[in-house]
Amino acid sequence: MPEQYIKDFLEEKAEQYNTPSFVESDPVFVPHQFRRKEDIEIAGLMAATIAWGNRKMILKNAIKLVGLMGDSPYDFVMNHSEHHLERFNGFVHRTFMPVDAKFFVSALRHIYIK
Repeated sequence: MPEQYIKDFLEEKAEQYNTPSFVESDPVFVPHQFRRKEDIEIAGLMAATIAWGNRKMILKNAIKLVGLMGDSPYDFVMNHSEHHLERFNGFVHRTFMPVDAKFFVSALRHIYIK
């Protein structure tokens, strides 16, 4: 494929999808709520991790997942104690279970520290 064709195609798709009407009904809405780079990274990763299945359900559960982090993903990841992870006990998205959410939070903390 010619390079210009690919460039034009990607620019067309960016214009199509980078609109408020698309973002509001898509899991990409979740990281768009934040300004801090780390919050965007974590919210985006969590939303992408559960992004399989029904789009409305993914969005609902991604918002819920970030809400369980007090709507401050980076602060939660960096400052949580073991007992704070209990708030994920009721969270399930298809095969993504509470143990998975707890592991992700703990692993992210390790990644940011290292």
